Amino acid sequence: MHAKRMARWVAGAVALAGVAASAAEYQVDPVHSTVTFAIRHLGISEVRGAFTNFTGKIAYDPAKPEEFKAGGTVEVASLNTGNKMRDDHLRSGEFFDAAKLPEIKFTATGIKKEDGEWVVTGQFTLHGVTKELKLRGELSGPVQDPWGKTRIGLSATTKLNRLDYGITWNKTLDKGGVMIGEEVKISLNIEAVQP
Repeated sequence: MHAKRMARWVAGAVALAGVAASAAEYQVDPVHSTVTFAIRHLGISEVRGAFTNFTGKIAYDPAKPEEFKAGGTVEVASLNTGNKMRDDHLRSGEFFDAAKLPEIKFTATGIKKEDGEWVVTGQFTLHGVTKELKLRGELSGPVQDPWGKTRIGLSATTKLNRLDYGITWNKTLDKGGVMIGEEVKISLNIEAVQP
């Protein structure tokens, strides 16, 4: 009987050690996070916008950052550039086609330190096209918030060519040039909390 109790205790200790050694799981807190984008307009300025509905999960252990895992989904229809007419056009079939392709997705497949920054590599799906994408940025935390919950931060940026994802609409200007650029800048400022 004593041997059985000892075996159960050892098994429990091993299980707890496994949990302690694994990366903690966090859920993106949309109230304290932003997903924004910017694109050139008329070659002279940038139009900026944000997606306001998104979800995501992160697995992170500061002792083993190379085991970082993350995934997230953005609702295309939630885009907001501050102008309803422009937003409706962006949601239409000439751009994102939100009715048929309602989500943008990213799944991290690797992470490494490069020139003092974290580089997260992953599979990015936009407008029905999936390609590898790299995000460069910073991981912060974990810290404990005033309510006793553990949080981490992720700030990252990347650039992509919208033509690579089949978003090709444009308009040629009378005196040369085009209405909107091809390069899109994406910025993530993510705060995630352990549930």
